[in-house]
Order: sequence, then structure tokens, then C-alpha cells
Amino acid sequence: MSVTGESPNATPPRSPHVIRPGWFTIHVVNRAVAWLTRRGISVMGSRVLAVRGRKSGEWRRTPVNVLTVEGRHYLVAPRGHVQWTHNMRAAGGGELHLGGHVQTFTAVELADDEKPEVLRAYLRRWKSEVGVFFPGVGPDSPDADLRAIAPKHPVFRITHTPTPT
Repeated sequence: MSVTGESPNATPPRSPHVIRPGWFTIHVVNRAVAWLTRRGISVMGSRVLAVRGRKSGEWRRTPVNVLTVEGRHYLVAPRGHVQWTHNMRAAGGGELHLGGHVQTFTAVELADDEKPEVLRAYLRRWKSEVGVFFPGVGPDSPDADLRAIAPKHPVFRITHTPTPT
């Protein structure tokens, strides 16, 4: 037991900034995008993210959209602090899959003050898909509004690592 009376292995409480996808998104959209992506067909930048679980060490996979801004690549979590973001913090990187092509990468989480430009670009590209997770803001919102929602949306700058031959 810790000083607070909680077990040191207790699961932390869920973040209030997680927006759960609906049944249709989980069972139809995500599965369809993942199926196409596994077969080498990218849907608007889609990849299958593989990252090691922070507790199990097992590979965990989820479809993501890779955003490119000024030549740099980013992963944005529109639904908030979800499992893959916690795993990414612990692992510091992972793999992006498109068909049989695998890119390994390292990841650095952006500070909230660094996020407005990336969030704006993400919303410009995918607002029709993810706008529901960003209520009250859009690609034309002022920096102050984007900065206000930044703590709710983890953003990772990813750097591809050379694949051994």
C-alpha cells in the first residue's frame, strides 16, 4: 500500500478527457480502415499503429492517421488520453504498418503550447471525421482556443528510424 492507501499496482482512474467512439465507429469504421490498411490501402493517411503495452509488453494495434506538417510527422489522439497514448508514453515509439511495409519510429510528446499549429492542420485535414471530438473549435479557431483544448488531445512528433536491411 502507498501512503495514500492505494495499491501501487492500482489502475489509475480514467481520464475525464476520453471520448469513447460509438458502436458503429468501433465495429464498422475502425475495422474497415484497419482491414484496408493491412492490405496496403491507405485511407487519407491511415496506418495501423503498433505499440508495446506498458504493462503486458504485448503489441497493441489501432488504426491512426499520420499527419505531416512542414515535413514533420505527427500522431494526434482526437479521442483524448486513450490506451495507445499511455502506451506510447511508456514505449517512446512503435511501428506504423501499411500492408507489408513497416516503419519503426520514435515518439516525443508535444507540450501544450506546441500543439495549436498541429491541431489546426489535423482539423483542416480530418474535421469531417473527428470534429465531434473537438467541440467548439475548428481549423480557423484562434491559437488561444486551440491552446485551451490542447491538454485534452495528446500529440506525438514521430521520427522514422532506419529499417535494418
